[in-house]
Amino acid sequence: MGSYIIKRLFISIPLLLVISFLTFILINLSPLDPAEVVLQAQGVPTITDELIAQTKEELGMDKPFIIQYFDWIIACLQFDFGISYVTGKPVWSLIGPAFLNTFKLTLVSSVVIIVLSILLGVICAMKEGKIMDKSVRGFSFFLTAMPSYWLSILMIWYFSVKLDLLPTSGKESYKSYILPVVVIAISYTGIYFRFVRSSMLSNLNEDYVLYGRACGLTERKVTMHILRNSLQVAISIFCMAIPIILGSTVVIENVFAWPGLGSLSVRAILGRDFPIIQAYVLILAVAFVLFNTISDIINAVMNPKLRNDL
Repeated sequence: MGSYIIKRLFISIPLLLVISFLTFILINLSPLDPAEVVLQAQGVPTITDELIAQTKEELGMDKPFIIQYFDWIIACLQFDFGISYVTGKPVWSLIGPAFLNTFKLTLVSSVVIIVLSILLGVICAMKEGKIMDKSVRGFSFFLTAMPSYWLSILMIWYFSVKLDLLPTSGKESYKSYILPVVVIAISYTGIYFRFVRSSMLSNLNEDYVLYGRACGLTERKVTMHILRNSLQVAISIFCMAIPIILGSTVVIENVFAWPGLGSLSVRAILGRDFPIIQAYVLILAVAFVLFNTISDIINAVMNPKLRNDL
């Protein structure tokens, strides 16, 4: 098992290097000179050639491109993503707290989504074709089709404005998590529980289910065996759900004024603060690769046959 994990980690390294390179060239896709973008972001009234040359020298932009890339990637490995063009502060001092807030929101939402998806998936699979199954699936289609920003506004109007039960925005207490988590859970549970249901239904027709019931196993034990085998497919989906939610909280965070990566990235895009944008894209890319690797390792633990695929 140890050799499989090492091989899987080594496979991720080239992918991460490619992603980091594409992230680094992001700043060069702007039609403006990067140094000119820095000066504009800082609000310099008159930009001269001397100022541009001085800015390039200060930020190391006068070095060859490949040298700039290696300097940047080495600094990123030390959590040094450069200096914000707008505020002049270290990027990590801005993106670190924002990432922590988004990760907390993502983690809580993911737990709720996984629990609800497994619960609803099992219920619908065991009640296939019955009123419960059809009702849950129909209601989930309706909720999933709702735009998250519209659903967020409805939740704020009803629970915060009309009933005055929950805060409308910010991150003041545990109550601030409720509305964003509910909106995210509604948006994703309707998608993921169908994967659990589909996997459960495919396992219901396997021979071991028939043999288990013939041997006198209780329906609860049979269901647990089916669920265990069905989760092998669901684990990959749930693991990838975490980075997907992490990267899709932009709308939710802006509606609820949540001080996270989504809000920070929007401000950075509007202000052309490229170091923050680069750090944001790199963090999300690393999260996708990391959780994909974790899902493969978990599946290999559950199914030893997969360890021979590398």
